[in-house]
Amino acid sequence: MILAGIPSPTVSTLSIGPLTIHFYALCILAGIAAAYLWASRRWQSRGGSADDLFDIVFAAVIAGIIGARIWHVLTSPAPYFGEDGDLWAILRIWEGGLAIYGAVAGGGLAVWIMSRVRGASFAVLADVIAPTLLLAQAIGRLGNWFNQELYGGPSDLPWAVEISCRQNGGVIPGCTPGTYEPTFLYEILWNLAGCAVLVLLSRRFRLGGGRTFWLYAAIYSTGRALIDSLRTEPVMMIGALRIHTVIALVVLVISVLMLVLLTRRRAHRGGEAVAADGSWELGSRARRHRSTDPVS
Repeated sequence: MILAGIPSPTVSTLSIGPLTIHFYALCILAGIAAAYLWASRRWQSRGGSADDLFDIVFAAVIAGIIGARIWHVLTSPAPYFGEDGDLWAILRIWEGGLAIYGAVAGGGLAVWIMSRVRGASFAVLADVIAPTLLLAQAIGRLGNWFNQELYGGPSDLPWAVEISCRQNGGVIPGCTPGTYEPTFLYEILWNLAGCAVLVLLSRRFRLGGGRTFWLYAAIYSTGRALIDSLRTEPVMMIGALRIHTVIALVVLVISVLMLVLLTRRRAHRGGEAVAADGSWELGSRARRHRSTDPVS
């Protein structure tokens, strides 16, 4: 018998005249805003331009949203291309359906392009943005709570989420009322804890040259693989595993390999990119070195 639970909101929108504001979208925007403000401070502390970062982040956000939607549609095609699918639903992103890996891929491509245009270090940009991504993801996951989505199997745990299937005066199609594991909450907590761990480790070991980003990828992917195995919404399967679980495991392996590679490269070269322009400290001396490495 459930002792307590997390109630689900029965309202996910706010109407102001002809304008309808979706709480899911507000959560995404709040996450982006928080990440940008923090990233701006981190970038300027490395000698970067706030104006450059704004332009880079703006392009990354647009590309990230497009990438996130494409990834979601391709890995969960039934609602769009299935027998009763609705192609127009692809455009209704406020209903939910933004995949983190697609966002990182699309946003990362935009950051790489813009870093070349602005003459900034792509590796340092990635390191600067990495912990802020975990913060943005944690805030954005609240949107799943408002939409009554991305939960696990039936549960009688004290912290189970109560899904009413009633929203904005109507009933959510295909929804079954009950109490379920709040996997979106697990991911929120994992992301916040991971953010703290990432910041502490990056400072303790003076991570640069892209290593902070790959540690972010390893931390997030570990949690995602575990949490995704609890989720129950329909998704493409690879054997007995959900495609997101498989992708998380693949990214985890790649991340660990990249961390080892970049750490060895740092030891071999005597330094790595830590400043916005790609320069780095050489050994124990305070001299600066301008790296010509295209990934710096």
